[in-house]
Amino acid sequence: MKKIPFFKMNGSGNDFIIINNKEHIVEDNIDIPMEEFVIRVCKRALSIGADGLILIESDDEYDFRWRFFNNDGSEVEMCGNGSRCAARFAYLNNLAPLAMKFRTLAGVIQAQITGLKTVKVQLTKPKDYKSDISLNGIDYTAHFINTGVPHVVYFVDDVDSVDVKDVGAKTRYHEYFEPDGTNVNFAEVVDNNTIKIRTYERGVEDETLACGTGSVAAALIAIMHKKVSSPVSIETKSGNILKVYAEIDEENVKSVFLEGDALLTYIGTMTEEAWEY
Repeated sequence: MKKIPFFKMNGSGNDFIIINNKEHIVEDNIDIPMEEFVIRVCKRALSIGADGLILIESDDEYDFRWRFFNNDGSEVEMCGNGSRCAARFAYLNNLAPLAMKFRTLAGVIQAQITGLKTVKVQLTKPKDYKSDISLNGIDYTAHFINTGVPHVVYFVDDVDSVDVKDVGAKTRYHEYFEPDGTNVNFAEVVDNNTIKIRTYERGVEDETLACGTGSVAAALIAIMHKKVSSPVSIETKSGNILKVYAEIDEENVKSVFLEGDALLTYIGTMTEEAWEY
């Protein structure tokens, strides 16, 4: 029987299957396309279940490189919560030291293990910032920034009353963001250093319990709009708190860090029945 060992980890409720693929164990065991493998093993109830899957692979220059997949099988550039989990996975498996660098499609990420269960990552430089966008059919004013992946931020008075899935889907597929679409965040400013957030994630096509790059997007735009000051505490849907540290000169983001938990929930071995059902 074919078997693949894995870790199940989560960052603020955003959960991932993580596999050490330095020896190409996935390719050596599956006989279906990678996209289909990801879809099947990430399906809840029928298999392991997760918001995404991360492959840790060898890199000639840095501690490792990753491949990150949403649970719809799409490979994307970056995931803030996933990056913390990948860093702690690498450290726990002696693949990287406490301070590490790893390659993503968004660029090189620096990570530091800061506590028993916490990781701080320096993200790549954001790009494509646009403010005060009016979208046909959407009642909210949109702000956009790419923090490794594209994000819209809507500032709302009461985030708990928002229909995240409806407005999120309409925004994600809006013609303005074609062809790639966008992630969508609803942010309520609580005080000068606190934001409450809910996120609709592209690729998951639903609200998730947390989104690291979305939290960073909301914090950066809120800082640029002078609604909050760094560091910013982000209260996610899971109730967990993410911390965003940013150095910004006007609209020029000089540096941005994301810190939060990276929890190991279990270690397992998937058999071929996990992806061949």
